[in-house]
Amino acid sequence: MPSSLAPGATFPDYVLPDQTKTPRRLSDLQSGDPMVVTLIRGFFCPKDRVQLQGLSAFYKQLVVGTTRLVTITTDDWHTTNNLRQQLDAHWPFLYDEDRTVQQDLDIKEYTDTEHDVMIPHTVVLRPDLEIHRVYNGYYYWGRPSTAELHQDLREITRSIRPDWDLTQPALREAWEAGDKGPFYPYGQKSMERVMQEMAGAVDQYAGSADGD
Repeated sequence: MPSSLAPGATFPDYVLPDQTKTPRRLSDLQSGDPMVVTLIRGFFCPKDRVQLQGLSAFYKQLVVGTTRLVTITTDDWHTTNNLRQQLDAHWPFLYDEDRTVQQDLDIKEYTDTEHDVMIPHTVVLRPDLEIHRVYNGYYYWGRPSTAELHQDLREITRSIRPDWDLTQPALREAWEAGDKGPFYPYGQKSMERVMQEMAGAVDQYAGSADGD
């Protein structure tokens, strides 16, 4: 990773096709919530499979924790779909056959002369694609455990949700006064939109204003 992609920097807002061949913009998929982005080698890599299997089991917690998950691979569309289906994964898999991300972030795995892949990374993002933490997964133990992701996401959520501690008297006063601004999702999104996002219905909300 270039030094500019350090905590506090902004991750590039890539637009790549997903498993349905539909172009997706990362900021649309994030929709103002925390997000985890996994940059993987692809179908052939057993380390990727094990990591993604763990994320598949963890995904239910990400959903109820209003956290987005995106995987980016250099595989083609067909191979990307095979991997996603075999893992029973329910989040967007974006494929980057042109190696835009690999080249842009300067993460070509030059030790692999056969597959032309990315060095695996896991990037944990605050809203607005702000980088919170980057894990280098060239060696498997460099990849985050779900416990580490839980800790990262706790730190992020605590810092971005004013209603983290509902016992604060000022929060109760605001609620009783009809001020829902500090409360999530009431002050930011309709419950309908939140439920659509939790269901992964990206076509219904990506790039649109709330309530559209």
